[in-house]
Amino acid sequence: MALIILRCLFLVCAGGVSAIINAKFNQNSTSDPSVPYLVFGGIMALAFGVVVADIYMPRKRIDTISSIYFGVLVGFLLTYVASTALFPLISQPAADGSSRAGEVWPINLVIATVLCYFCTSVLLQTKDDFRFLIPYVEFVREVKGFKPLVLDTSVVIDGRIADLVGTGIFDNQLIMPRFALSELQAIADSGDKLRRTRGRRGLDVLNRMRADDDVDLIIFDRELPELAGQTVDLKLVLLAKHLEGKVVTGDYNLNKVAKLHNVPVINLNEISNALRPVYLPDETFRTKVIKAGEGPEQGVGYLDDGTMVVIEGARDRIGEELDVRVTSTLQTNAGKMIFAKFEGR
Repeated sequence: MALIILRCLFLVCAGGVSAIINAKFNQNSTSDPSVPYLVFGGIMALAFGVVVADIYMPRKRIDTISSIYFGVLVGFLLTYVASTALFPLISQPAADGSSRAGEVWPINLVIATVLCYFCTSVLLQTKDDFRFLIPYVEFVREVKGFKPLVLDTSVVIDGRIADLVGTGIFDNQLIMPRFALSELQAIADSGDKLRRTRGRRGLDVLNRMRADDDVDLIIFDRELPELAGQTVDLKLVLLAKHLEGKVVTGDYNLNKVAKLHNVPVINLNEISNALRPVYLPDETFRTKVIKAGEGPEQGVGYLDDGTMVVIEGARDRIGEELDVRVTSTLQTNAGKMIFAKFEGR
């Protein structure tokens, strides 16, 4: 409702602006009678175009808008300072004694154009280092809680990150570095069929997340000086440290490297293990025997989440669904194992 009121007021103001301009034209009695209508129609068409463009661009990046805002503002401020400093030099009287102050404005216009472009360009390229919020600047280092999540190539190929983000459990900004994306594209173009399939799956996962309006995913294009000459894993860690974010990975080695640099890590395998159902001794559940186990009477089954179930007394029941009773559980680096017993003989 507030946006509707704002847009209506904007159109009314546009009509008022056209009326003011037409009043100026009416002071000249020799002006063309059709000019007021053309002015009114042109201004109202421009106003409607602005409103339509605003409606069809619902997702606006506050960091980009703020970068342009502050870039133009700083550019005009520097232009004023520069023109004030240069005015005594470029406004010297001419040879005939007349002042050349009226010739200064083209130089000011050139200075303003250059400085506004330069300031806006710098802020757009460095907007990932700090966050702009109008009318003040809030640095990321002062923000608690919502730290950016730097994605690893392996976690994108895995695909579970898209499902996890889709649940809404993460409101953080997701960052895919350009060098990690290049590595993913190289995997997708690999001559090995398996690697090529994995790379294309990772690209599909990225496109899926980018198409979701509720997911804030950006491609980090900047090449920081401290990243030059480093491996991809170390680049991910240093980038997360630079942004004061977290690394999201399923790679065991990257997990260890990040912890050595005191960079927080979100390991999807640990999340998966934490969300697996907990079965206590003497609890019963139903599972299907898939294959024979290592023991003489053991059968092996799996839960829906992939947890291995070793069943005593089920070696000759392969292919059957059995009600089993938990005897013990074992937590390993690879996950959790459940030992159960079938007593339905």
